Amino acid sequence: MRNQIPQPPAISPVSIRHRTGSISTADIISVLKGETTALHIKQAFSTEVAEEISANFSASTGLKQRKDGVPGQYVGASHYRKDAATYFAEAENARPHVEALFKNLVDPVRAIFSALKRELHNQGIELRLARSEHGQANVCRAINWSGSGAFSLDPHDDVAQVLCAGNGYELSSVAHNTVAAFNFYPSMPEEGGNLRLWSHKPTVADRKSQGVETTGYPYSAAYLEAVPCREIQLKAGDIALIDGGFVHGVTGQPGNGKRRLLLNSFFGFARPDLVLWWT
Repeated sequence: MRNQIPQPPAISPVSIRHRTGSISTADIISVLKGETTALHIKQAFSTEVAEEISANFSASTGLKQRKDGVPGQYVGASHYRKDAATYFAEAENARPHVEALFKNLVDPVRAIFSALKRELHNQGIELRLARSEHGQANVCRAINWSGSGAFSLDPHDDVAQVLCAGNGYELSSVAHNTVAAFNFYPSMPEEGGNLRLWSHKPTVADRKSQGVETTGYPYSAAYLEAVPCREIQLKAGDIALIDGGFVHGVTGQPGNGKRRLLLNSFFGFARPDLVLWWT
């Protein structure tokens, strides 16, 4: 049972920037530092690359159904609701399948990771994949959310799952800074599947009141009713980068036609001189 809402959710201002073409490392760093809430880059990578990645996802022998209460299909590994040993072992096992998504292609995720790594290095900051004695994170995972109804992915925040990641993870400290979510969209449906962002950044007390303290998922429509929201209309080849501390979700989409496929990573400052990247 969820407790009664003790007070209305606090409203936080949201700043969304839209661009067309390539993404700049300065733009990425402004989200990482909490200066920009969301960045939407239209036509960030080519439709040819997008179509190849989508075809490789559909044909992947590593394609799995999620079994953690969040409906979707994926290639790769997710740290959500897993201990470090399980997650890093899954990441190692999934690596060949993740690499195969970009077979013979210039991988747009790794290209940005490498550019950001160089830029941060110039500022005396290390960027690397999260790791443990059990292995290392992959540069991304591919997901097709498949919830039915108003949302194909229910409203949630990305901080709770990082804050409560548990022993063996080095990434829990990122939750005290901005947990940024990086999404590349190789395939989008004709309608629906948009990214909705609410002007609310829940606190630990907010999560407790909603019964989502360790997961940040899902927030109810009743809780968010009075909170203003913005919607980012996405197309194949777009990139969205958001401050995952704000509540966000994916609007519903008709079951027919093209699937909504995204390549997703998380990253953020673990220390002033270290940015970690994981899935």
